[in-house]
Amino acid sequence: MRTPADDPGAAGPRRNRRTVAVRRARAVLDALDHLIQGMGTALLSFAALLSVLLIVLLCAVGVGLVLAPALPRVVRAIAERERTRLSRWGPEMITLGPAPGRGRAVLGDRALRRELGWLAVHGTLGLLVGAVGATLVVNAAQNVTYPLWWRLLPPDDAAPTLVFWSVTEDRDALAVAALGVLMAAAFTVVGPELARLQAWPGRRLLAPPPDADLSLRVAHLSATRAAALDAHATELRRIERSLHDGAQSRLVGVTLLLGATRRALARDPADAEALLDRAQDAAEQALAELRAVVRGILPPVLADRGLAGALDGLAADCGVPCRADVDIPGRCAVSVEATAYFVMAEALTNVSRHSRARHAVLTVRRRGDRLLLRVQDDGVGGADERAGSGLAGIRSRIEAHDGRLTLTSPPGGPTILRMELPCGS
Repeated sequence: MRTPADDPGAAGPRRNRRTVAVRRARAVLDALDHLIQGMGTALLSFAALLSVLLIVLLCAVGVGLVLAPALPRVVRAIAERERTRLSRWGPEMITLGPAPGRGRAVLGDRALRRELGWLAVHGTLGLLVGAVGATLVVNAAQNVTYPLWWRLLPPDDAAPTLVFWSVTEDRDALAVAALGVLMAAAFTVVGPELARLQAWPGRRLLAPPPDADLSLRVAHLSATRAAALDAHATELRRIERSLHDGAQSRLVGVTLLLGATRRALARDPADAEALLDRAQDAAEQALAELRAVVRGILPPVLADRGLAGALDGLAADCGVPCRADVDIPGRCAVSVEATAYFVMAEALTNVSRHSRARHAVLTVRRRGDRLLLRVQDDGVGGADERAGSGLAGIRSRIEAHDGRLTLTSPPGGPTILRMELPCGS
């Protein structure tokens, strides 16, 4: 008799429900983490806001003029801390460097004025939003567990916070637990929205001013140019090492064997024939290694089958079952296709070696003048670019083409690697 557990059609919906539940739980935990960390910067902002008001009042009697020069540095330090926090949970927030020292430079710094506005909003609204979220979670945890310990409380203190009825028996305590479950359910709905509301002033007010775009762009181009030069030098070293340690040593062996064969012809033709066989084997191995080096420079499969066909081949050869979803109308520049091929090959190698995944998906789309690449696996997550898993090399290749790379890999997975490459219109 066939059971639902044996029915593959039933396993799919169960797996989907489990995936949705895990993602929702992860979103709720992330929201709680965001709110708590946001409360930390909100408390700093509130303290700095009080300091600003106090120094303004003290300036009326002259004492505040001594303390005023330190204010821009304090405000900038707290704002940079918030930029760092927001960069961990979304698009990167660019840091602005040290604040101006004093005088007209302070009054004319538009970024500092925006930071003061953020300080006022985050130190009040951000603190309130974080307190609401944290209070909801703490009270939910307290109320859900209340039936386990309510009898240990003094009789005059038998009802927890936010409970408007007296608790005198187990039925009342179970009602408190039911209220806790409702609070927990409410946080699963409003928690992520509270985290976004708390982060909104920072995203809005701490972004670099428009006049900083050009200098930031110049700095970015300088960095990507340096990355391109480093990547080029690394590639040349790899090719040189492959030729020196592989094909060149094989060809030296062929030369020695041919010399030995010439000498053996005069003495023992039978030995000469064996030496010729060895020389032929060495020459074939050298040819195979030369072909491997050439494929490493520019894979012939790109010219033969195009990027879509080449990526289909990579997905088929991946050590983890991988589905390729490639939709690329037309062709891109040869350098862009080669970069896309190599970064996808490295990404799938990482999935095979490190992810412990059961399945992976490779997705490629072209949107206007951008080539969008995405690799997702259902492995253990926790990928770290600093751990030497090839991600730094992928970033170097991408940034050398003025592209972007984003890695999302929380512990427990999934790991999602998103890449963008400019490919012309």
